[in-house]
Amino acid sequence: MEKEIIEHGLNLNRRKFLAGLSIGVGSVALGSLLMPDLFGSSTEESGFVPGIPHFAPKAKRVIYLFQNGAPSQLESFDYKPNLVSMMGQDLPESVRMGQRLTGMTSLQKKFPLVGSYYKFNQHGQSGAWVSELFPYMSGIVDDICIVKSMHTEAINHDPALTFFQTGNQQGNRPSMGSWVSYGLGSENKNLPAFCVLLSRGKGNGQGVYSKLWSNGFLDSIHQGVQFSSGENPVLYLQDPDGMDRKARREMLDKLGELNEIDYKNFGDPEIATKIQQYETAFRMQTAVPEILDVSKESDDIVKLYGSECLVPGTYAANCLLARKLSENGVRFIQLYHQGWDQHGNLPNEMRGQAKDVDQASAALITDLKQRGLLDETLVIWGGEFGRTNYCQGKMTVDNYGRDHHPRCFSIWMAGGGIKPGMVYGETDEFGYNIVQNPVHVHDFQATILNQLGLDHERLTYRYQGRRFRLTDVEGKVVRDILS
Repeated sequence: MEKEIIEHGLNLNRRKFLAGLSIGVGSVALGSLLMPDLFGSSTEESGFVPGIPHFAPKAKRVIYLFQNGAPSQLESFDYKPNLVSMMGQDLPESVRMGQRLTGMTSLQKKFPLVGSYYKFNQHGQSGAWVSELFPYMSGIVDDICIVKSMHTEAINHDPALTFFQTGNQQGNRPSMGSWVSYGLGSENKNLPAFCVLLSRGKGNGQGVYSKLWSNGFLDSIHQGVQFSSGENPVLYLQDPDGMDRKARREMLDKLGELNEIDYKNFGDPEIATKIQQYETAFRMQTAVPEILDVSKESDDIVKLYGSECLVPGTYAANCLLARKLSENGVRFIQLYHQGWDQHGNLPNEMRGQAKDVDQASAALITDLKQRGLLDETLVIWGGEFGRTNYCQGKMTVDNYGRDHHPRCFSIWMAGGGIKPGMVYGETDEFGYNIVQNPVHVHDFQATILNQLGLDHERLTYRYQGRRFRLTDVEGKVVRDILS
C-alpha cells in the first residue's frame, strides 16, 4: 500500500494538476485525442493541424505496390541495347568511379557487362520501352509515369527498404503510412487509415518486418494494421466464444469508462489511443468481412485481375483487396511482394516474378480508372534499389545474376495528379549512372506527401526535443512529373 501511495504521488505533475481541474480539462483533452479533427490543435512551430491538409490535395489515398528484393530495371523499364553488344566486356573504372560494392561482388577482379536476356519494345503513344516480361504493364504505359532516375544511398536490403518506408535507414521511425495517417486521419471511421498486405513470389525472398509499418514515436493509432490470408485476416478481431455483439459493446463501454478514469489521473495519451483502437476494432468486425468478400465481384473483374485474385494471400488477391480498401476510404494501403532478389539465375527467376505481378498490377490501374478512382488514388510500383549492369559470379547468355545497385533504378507512379504517359529521367549508355533528372528517395517521399496536400517540411512531430519529419532535412517535390 505504501508503495502504491508513493507511485501515485509521483504522478502529481502538471498534467495531473490540469486533468483534475473542475472545468474538465481532462475530458477536453480526451475528446481531442479521440476526435483530432474536432479541436485541431497545431504543432508548435509548423502550425500544422492534424487531419487538415496544408493545401488542396490531388490524391486522397495511396496504394504502394512494393516489390521487395529489388527488381532489375535492366529487365523491366530501362532499355540498354549497348549492354547486349558489350556482353562480357569489363565495366570501365571511369564509369564505376570506385563506387561502394556489396560483400558479394567486392572481391571480384572483373565486372563483366551483361545485357538483358529479354527483348524490349516501345508501347503506347508515349513510346515507352518495356520488357517483354511485362505484357500487361505494356498496355498501361499511357496511364503511368515511369521514373528511371531513382537513387538511394543504401546498398543492402534492410536499410534500403527501411529508408524507403521511414525516411531513415536505421528504423524506429514512423513509416510513410503512419505519417499519412497522422497528417490526414481516416476517411472511414470503421477502418484503419493504414493497412498492410503481404505476398510471396516464386523467387528468392527477402524478409519484411513489422518495423516497416510501425508508428515509431507517433501515437500507436497510426500503426499499420496487417491483413493476413488466414481464417482471421486481422488478428484478435473476432469475439471469443460465448460473447455476442451486445456483450462486447457493454464490455467496451465499461472498459472505456475505466480507461477514462486512468487518463484523468495520469494524462498518458496512449490510454486515449487504446480506447480509440478498441472502438475501431469493434467497428471493423462488421466492415472487414464485407470488404474481404469477393463473391460479389463480377466475372469481368476476376478475368481482369486473373483467377489468382480469388486465392487469399496472393499478389492478385491483395491488389483486388487494395482497390476495395481504397474505395472504402483507407488512406494508405501498403503491399509487399517478396521474391525479387535475383543474384543468380535471373532470367528464369524474374520470369516467374514478373508473371506473378504483371497482370494484377495493370488490372489495378484499369480497375481504378474505370471506376473513376484513379484521379484521386496515387499508385506506386517499385523496389528498394536497382541491379548492376555487370554479372555477379559466373555468366552465360541465358543464366546470370545481378548485384544490388543504388545509383539508378526505375519505378512507376500513376493517378493522383501524376502526369500519365511520361518517362522521366535518364541513365547513361551503361545503365550505371544517372545523367538526367535524378530523383532521391526523399524527393520521392516529398512528392507523395505533396499530392496528398501535405508539405513535407511542415508535417513534423516533436520528439525528444527535436522536430522530426519523413524526409528528415532533405527532399524536394519533383514538380516536372505533376499534372
